[in-house]
Amino acid sequence: MTRVGADWTELGCHPVTDSVHRIPLPMPQDGLRAINVYVVEGVDGVSLIDAGWNVPGNLEILRDGLASIDVGLDEITDVHVTHIHRDHYTMGPELRRRVGSRIHLGGGERPGLSALHELRSAVPEDSLAVLERAGAAEIAEASRIDSLAEPWIASDWEMPDEWTEQGPVSVAGRQMQARQTAGHTKGHLVFEDPGLGVTFTGDHVLPRISPSIGFELGGWDNPLGDYLDSLEAMLHRPDTEMLPAHGAVGGSVHVRVRELLDHHDARLRATRDRVRAREGATGADVAAGLPWTRRERAFTSLDGFNQMIAVCETVAHLDVLVARGEIVVDEVTVDGVQRYVTA
Repeated sequence: MTRVGADWTELGCHPVTDSVHRIPLPMPQDGLRAINVYVVEGVDGVSLIDAGWNVPGNLEILRDGLASIDVGLDEITDVHVTHIHRDHYTMGPELRRRVGSRIHLGGGERPGLSALHELRSAVPEDSLAVLERAGAAEIAEASRIDSLAEPWIASDWEMPDEWTEQGPVSVAGRQMQARQTAGHTKGHLVFEDPGLGVTFTGDHVLPRISPSIGFELGGWDNPLGDYLDSLEAMLHRPDTEMLPAHGAVGGSVHVRVRELLDHHDARLRATRDRVRAREGATGADVAAGLPWTRRERAFTSLDGFNQMIAVCETVAHLDVLVARGEIVVDEVTVDGVQRYVTA
C-alpha cells in the first residue's frame, strides 16, 4: 500500500485497497496543498470519508475522479467527515444540495459548528482570547480584522444530517469503528476498518507533520492534553495501515503515533527550557523563542495566520506543563496576560 516517490497530490482517482479509492482535491493558498477524499464502495452504495473544500473547480475534479471508476456524483449517498475544518467539511453541504448526500459529523463538533454560526467567522473567539492571555494582543486584533475580510458563506456550514458518536458505524455497508480522537478539534473522529486493516486517520495522525493544536472551536479546554491522550489510546488498538487526510497513504499507525508522541515530548522540553531561560515569560515570548515548521523557521518569518497558530500551540504546551506541575503561572497582569516561571 505504501506509495514511495509518488506525488500524492496528483489529480485523479487512485486505488488504495479493496473497495477504496483516493481523490486528492486542491487546497488553494494552503501549504498542505490538497486533501485526500476517500471513496468507499460497499453493499449499500458509495460513501465518502471527508468531503473536501468547497472552492471553485473542486466539485468538477471530484466528479471526474468518480467517473474514472464508473461512479456518478449522484451515487454518493453519505459523507462521513472526520472533523469540522473547512477543507474537510464544506463540500458536504454542496453535495447534499446537488445530489442529496447525507452528512455525518462527530458529535463533539456540535459546539464548534454552533459557534461558527454565531460568529459568522472561521476564526474562533476562544483562540483569540488565548492570544490575549499570551500577550499577543496585536496578533489577535490582526486576526480579527483578517477574519472580517474573508467572505462568510453560511451555506458551507449547514448542520449535518447525523451526529456520529464513538462506536460501530456503517460506511457504504462496510462495518467500521468510529473513534473519538480529540485534540486537533474537539470532535475529531478516525474510522477503523478491521476488515481491510486500515484506519482513516483524518488530521489526527499525519505522515509528515503534526497537526495544529490550539485552534479551538467551541471553548478552550486542554487541547494538547486531549491530543496526547487520543494518541496513547490508539496504541491500545490493533495496528493498521494509515490512510491520512493529507500526505501519502500507507505506513503503520502505531509507528507514526510513537513518532508524534516523541515529537511533543521534545516540544514540551523545549517549551519548558524557554521558560527557564526567561523566567516571567509570556506565551508570546516563548513562541518567539522557538523554531517553527519542519524547516525550523524563526517566528518572525511566519505570516500573521501562522503566528496566530504558533502562539496558540505554544499556550497549549504551556497548559500541559502547568497541569504536570513543571511550570507555574507566576503573575497575571491587569490585562489578563499570564507570565510563567519554572516550578
